[in-house]
Amino acid sequence: MLLQATGITKLYGIQPVLEGINLQVNERERVGLVGVNGAGKSTLLKILAGELSFDGGHIHKSKETTVGYLAQNSGLQSERTIHEEMLSVFAPLIEAEAELRQLEQQIADPDAAEDEKRYAELLERYSQRSDWFKDRGGYEMNTRIRSVLHGMGFGDFPPDTPIATLSGGQKTRLALARILLQAPDLLMLDEPTNHLDIETLTWLEDYLRGYSGGILVVSHDRYFLDRLVTTIVEIERHQSHRYTGNYSRYVDLKEAEYESRLKQYEKQQGEIAKMEEFVQRNIVRASTTKRAQSRRKALEKMDRIERPLGELKKANFSFEPDFQSGREVLQVREAAVAFGEGAPLFKNASFELRRGDTAALIGPNGIGKSTLLQCLTGTREPSAGSVSWGAKVKIGYYDQEQTRLNPQNTVLEELWSEYPMLEEARIRTILGNFLFSGEDVQKKISALSGGEKARVALSKLMLRGANMLILDEPTNHLDLVSREVLESALIDFEGTLLFISHDRYFLNKMAERVLELHPGGIDQYLGNYDDYIAKKGELEDLASEAADSPPSSSAAGSERYVSPSPEKGGVSSYEADKQAKREERSRQRKLAELEDAISGLEEEIAAIETEMTKPEVYQDYTVLQEHERNLNEKKQRLSGFFSEWEVLADE
Repeated sequence: MLLQATGITKLYGIQPVLEGINLQVNERERVGLVGVNGAGKSTLLKILAGELSFDGGHIHKSKETTVGYLAQNSGLQSERTIHEEMLSVFAPLIEAEAELRQLEQQIADPDAAEDEKRYAELLERYSQRSDWFKDRGGYEMNTRIRSVLHGMGFGDFPPDTPIATLSGGQKTRLALARILLQAPDLLMLDEPTNHLDIETLTWLEDYLRGYSGGILVVSHDRYFLDRLVTTIVEIERHQSHRYTGNYSRYVDLKEAEYESRLKQYEKQQGEIAKMEEFVQRNIVRASTTKRAQSRRKALEKMDRIERPLGELKKANFSFEPDFQSGREVLQVREAAVAFGEGAPLFKNASFELRRGDTAALIGPNGIGKSTLLQCLTGTREPSAGSVSWGAKVKIGYYDQEQTRLNPQNTVLEELWSEYPMLEEARIRTILGNFLFSGEDVQKKISALSGGEKARVALSKLMLRGANMLILDEPTNHLDLVSREVLESALIDFEGTLLFISHDRYFLNKMAERVLELHPGGIDQYLGNYDDYIAKKGELEDLASEAADSPPSSSAAGSERYVSPSPEKGGVSSYEADKQAKREERSRQRKLAELEDAISGLEEEIAAIETEMTKPEVYQDYTVLQEHERNLNEKKQRLSGFFSEWEVLADE
C-alpha cells in the first residue's frame, strides 16, 4: 500500500465538500478519480499532496513513499532552459558523477598509491558511488530526458530554449514531462491530458501503462481512463465509491448497482405495505390482535432500505435547425494559411461537406486546425485557395477559447443581449436546462469556471438554430456527464457537423469521416477514430510490404477509402510517399542501431569502472593507466553516438 485515506472530511465554512472519503492506492495500481465538476476531486488531490488542510479523517503513507503531484494546468515557471530544467531532476546523480570523475583523477595519480590505506579507501568510495550511480540510472538519464521530451512534443525544440518563452500549454506539458522524469512512487495527476494532441496522448498512455509506481489520476478523458486505469473511485454527493475496472466497466457496474438497490427497496416497500395493511385490518380483532401486534413490532425493528438516489441533475438540451440547408453545404479548395513571409502552416487543403455529414478535423497541435475553422467562419482570410458555402447555410460556431463571451455580462445578460426578443422566463428556462438556476444566472461570466463558461456558450449555440455546426474542442472543460449529454444532442442533430477534438471517445462516437490536416493538405478517411487508426496501420503495412512494386488498382482505389491531398495524386505522389516511408524506416533502423550501441558502450564503461576497483588492477599502475585510457576512449565514442542520435531524432 502506497497511500491510504480514511474518512476525509473538508468543509468550506459550514458547507461540506468532502464527507468521509475513503481511498487507497497500492503498488503499481492505476486509480481513476471521477465525478462531476465541483465534486471535490481536485480538492482531494491537494489534501493528499499536503497542499490543503482537512477537517477530519486520516492519511497514512510510509516515510519512504515519494509522492509527485501535478495540479491542473500548472505550467512550469522557470528561468532555466528546457535541458537545464530537466537535468535538475537528476541533481543527486550529477553530483555523484562529478564526484566519480574527481575520484578517477585521484586514483590515477601515481602518488596516491603510496599511501595504501588512503588508496584503498579511495577505491572503496569509488566502488560504492559507482554502484549507487549505476543502480539509480545514472548512465541512462540523458537518454530518458530525450525520450520523455520527444514523447511530450518537445523533440524539435532546441535544448537551450528558455522556458519563459514557451506558451501556457507548452509550459503545462513541460511540467508533466518533469514529473515523469522524477518518477515518484505515487504519481498524482489532475487532468494531465489537457493541452495534449492525440499523438502525445497516445505516448503518455503507453508510458503510464508501463510506469513502475502507483498512479492516481483525475481525468474526463474516457478513452484515456479505459486504456489506463484498473480502479475507479467516484466522488458523488460528497461521498466516495470504489469500482474495480476501467471507466466503461464502472459505468456498467454503477448502473447494475442502482438497479439492484432499487429492486431491493421496492421489494421491501411491498413487504412493508402488506404488513401495515394487515396491522390496520386486524389490530382490533380479538382472534388476530396478537399477530397484528407482532407484525407491528417487526415493522418497528425493521432496518429500512433507503430509496437509492438517482442520477444527479444534468444538462438537457438539443440543437434544432430553423430550416434545412441546400444539399451542397461547403467546398474548400486548395486552402492555405501563412503568417507573414514564413512558410505556410498548411497548404492545398481541400474537402467537401454535404447536408447531414459529420466530419472530425484532426492533426497535431500547432498545425492550424483552429485557424482553418476561422477561415470557414470568416474571421480570417486564407492565404490561398477558396471557401464556398452552399445555399441556405446557417452557421453556428463554438470557440474553445470562449472569446465570444463578454466577461462583464451576467449569465442572464449574455443570452438576453444576443436574443433580446425572448422573454426573461424563456431565457431562465433555457439556462435552467444548462444547470444555471436561481442566483446562478446573476453570476458574472468572468467569475465562471471553465465548465460553466462552456455551458453558457452551448446555450447560445442551441438558440442559434443553425443547420451547420462548427465546433472547436467542444468537450474541453465539460465533465463526463455533460460530455455524454452533448453527444446525445449532436447525434440527434439533423444538420451538418464539423468539429475539432482530441477526445478519442467523442471522436469514436461522433465521427463518420476523419479529415487529417498536415502541412501538405488534408487526407480523408471514412469511419470513426478507431477506423482511422486501423486504416493508417494498414496503409503503412502495405507501403512497407510493397516498397518496390507499383500500387495495385484496389490499393489505390475505393477499398483504401482515403482521399489524399491534391498534390499527392497519381503515381508520382505514390512514389514520393514510398520514398519518404523508406527514408523514415531507414532513420528508425539507424536510431535503433545507435541505441543498441549506446546501451552496449554504457555496459562496457560500467564493466571497466568495476574492474578498476579490483585490487589486482588498482595496485598495478600500468594496468590502471591502460584501463583509464580505454575508459576515456569509450566515453568519447559514447558522446559521438549521442550526438548522432540527437541529429537523427530531430529529423
